[in-house]
Amino acid sequence: MPTASPSLRLVASAAGLLLVSTAASAAHAAPNTTAAPTADVHGARTADAAATLHGPLSTQGRYIVDSLGNRFRLKSANWDGAQGSWNGSGSTDDPANHHAGQDSHNIPLGLDRVPISQLLSDFRQLGINSIRLPFSNEMIRSTATVPDAAVAANPQLRGKTPLQVYDAVVNALSDGGFAVILNNHTNTSRWCCGVDGNERWNTSQSTKQWADDWVFTARRYASVPGVVGADLYNEVRRNILDDPNWGLGDDHDWYAAAQLAGDRILTEGNPNLLIVIEGINWTGLPVDGLPHGRPMLTPVRTLSNTLVNAHKLVYSAHFYGYTGPHHSGATGVGETHDARYQDMSREELGQAMYDEAFFVEENGKHYTAPVWISEFGAGSGDTNDKARTWFTNTTDYFADHDADFAYWPLVGFEGHDDWALLRYDTAGRRSGILDGGDWRSAGWQRLMADSGKTGAVAPVPVWRMLSTDHGDAVESLKAKAAGDWDSGAYKAACPDGLRLIGLSHTGGRGLCTDAGASDPRAADGGQTVVNDERYVPSGGDWASGYTKFQCPSGAFLIGYSLRGERVSAAVCAPGKGALGGSGRTVWFDRSDNRPADGAGGDFAEGNYKGQCAVNEYAAGIAFTTRFGSRPGPAALLCRTLP
Repeated sequence: MPTASPSLRLVASAAGLLLVSTAASAAHAAPNTTAAPTADVHGARTADAAATLHGPLSTQGRYIVDSLGNRFRLKSANWDGAQGSWNGSGSTDDPANHHAGQDSHNIPLGLDRVPISQLLSDFRQLGINSIRLPFSNEMIRSTATVPDAAVAANPQLRGKTPLQVYDAVVNALSDGGFAVILNNHTNTSRWCCGVDGNERWNTSQSTKQWADDWVFTARRYASVPGVVGADLYNEVRRNILDDPNWGLGDDHDWYAAAQLAGDRILTEGNPNLLIVIEGINWTGLPVDGLPHGRPMLTPVRTLSNTLVNAHKLVYSAHFYGYTGPHHSGATGVGETHDARYQDMSREELGQAMYDEAFFVEENGKHYTAPVWISEFGAGSGDTNDKARTWFTNTTDYFADHDADFAYWPLVGFEGHDDWALLRYDTAGRRSGILDGGDWRSAGWQRLMADSGKTGAVAPVPVWRMLSTDHGDAVESLKAKAAGDWDSGAYKAACPDGLRLIGLSHTGGRGLCTDAGASDPRAADGGQTVVNDERYVPSGGDWASGYTKFQCPSGAFLIGYSLRGERVSAAVCAPGKGALGGSGRTVWFDRSDNRPADGAGGDFAEGNYKGQCAVNEYAAGIAFTTRFGSRPGPAALLCRTLP
């Protein structure tokens, strides 16, 4: 939740319970200290900011890496404004009706008072290497030009639309050596995040329009080398009547929508982008006694995303001291008795952040991915000891755990928003965390000084889940190009470079990996769809009495399809070398049958599962259609890798 944003408050009225917006408890007086812009600050660039960006970025286990395979830790800040600043009532022409009295004119803040070159120089002084750059869907379609006053310090931007100004900012950041993560913050150009018409990606538009806008945006900046990521949507949360969910298959399913948009961006927009998926920020009514809280990334333990490129997924979460695992951030009427993060001890806070987000960085799981805390922050004028202690404990946790992070917000107006790292008055004079007297500087400096892991990141095995809960899960570009191999069935295929190594007896889940063999598929080999026993050799019955879909000799499983629970096809790919080896039958129709180390994690919670060992490949699926038996996968033929 952006700092000083509306938070969810429940108010009782004669008409019943109504969820409304209210200002969060983060309104503070700004300090009076100001400083004139430094004449030349380039000499103060930190090693991180000065380092050349070698894009595109990808992932290796819990780390983000550059094109050379070296760690690229996101030390970021949010340069907001283009997502909109209007609070939702009163004239949009009156700055008093905008967040913190700052009318952004739907462009990044500060362009009215500081040349963009000076802004970037100040960003470098902070030590950041990347910018989360919010935008709204309304902004990208706006045809009105911004007022001259909104870009007074950057006259080259006069006469441009908000999107054209955004273009210029993206290019300037890229040219300045910053990595840029595009963030779809809101549907409309209204300040986030209460009940404001922006609760979900599709609150004020269709899911298709939202995904179309992402393809448009990804294509627009595909040639800009500094644009490295697409942060799909900000703080998905409840509206007045409905909760978002993770995996129910309806119009509120954030898991499915993020999956759709992520794959469309990578296949239709820009295959080089990181895909950032934030967890669900809020569900339920914030009333004592009723279920409510922040799921964040917790659903990922049992249902994780798999993209067409297995090295592009990043998960994200937000943490603010005045909110909590079950606290909306409201104060006074509508406030629950749940703990805020700032009420927690250092140990309790660390455990909460691990449980809600950082568990995703565990190695060797189907959900393993980098976690980016893409928003956190506090006000420089905050005198609350709990808030200050929370900030110190949080920045310490990020440093100790080598976390990727993004502070909110980066730029603000002096006398208006003391949460900003950098504030500027109307004459362009700067104040804030760089200029002394700011209590946040100790925590910030620790984050900037902490180098964490640097240099080359050793490759680690990839594990990814396939889910046919509500539709297809075809994540292989080669399989997609081959067309619909089983019309009317639910189909699943591993991302290219991975092989199918596990299946569930019920539930339609699969597990993919490259452990033990990096991309064993022949470069020019097509796939084989198997829907009978033609490839079972004479005398080679490895599952007597069961129907067996076995790959041709020298091929391995990459996918499957189901009609209801019944197996309807196996999909095989040819190996690029000799595949054979001894085989064994792994039965899992009556219990789990997986390696003792549990590699990949529980990919089908509550269902029986079978899985080959990491030194094996799956070469066949067996099932039965006997009356009274479940017709799902019952056994795998596992063979030793060469």
